[in-house]
Amino acid sequence: MNKIVLFVATLGPIGTKLPAPGTMGSLAGTIVFAFLTLVLGFPVLGIALFFIPLFILGIPLCSRAEILLDRNDPGEVIWDEFTVIPYVYLPASSIFEKPATAEALVWLALGFLLFRIFDIFKPWIIRSAQNLPSGLGVMFDDLLAAFASALSLWLAKTFSLSFLS
Repeated sequence: MNKIVLFVATLGPIGTKLPAPGTMGSLAGTIVFAFLTLVLGFPVLGIALFFIPLFILGIPLCSRAEILLDRNDPGEVIWDEFTVIPYVYLPASSIFEKPATAEALVWLALGFLLFRIFDIFKPWIIRSAQNLPSGLGVMFDDLLAAFASALSLWLAKTFSLSFLS
């Protein structure tokens, strides 16, 4: 059972074999999100709702992974980055409601970059979430980074639209 926990928490070889596991976990989440929206046509809100149980599962999953790896918020545990990615794109959901366009790919890349910036640099409120116990801290700092990215994406989208009107 412990091997299954670690396999899921690290997304298998993505977290354990590739460089920059947090970035790779975020990229995996972004690719899955892009496939679900741009290829399969699922709505962003539907994907975000589907990912809520995955996020909740991440709390005990990451808690157990911390125990097994004997470290707080181990870098190879990337379930947290993977499961919060859909929340980054909620403010830009209208862009993803149509088939893949260059515009959608630009917003996809911008959301990914914003999330990585907030996840790496962790402004004070995001950093303080890491003080929550075990898997709660592992998951919630990334959720806050996703919300900060979503807010930034919304501001960028709103600001760019004001030039187009």
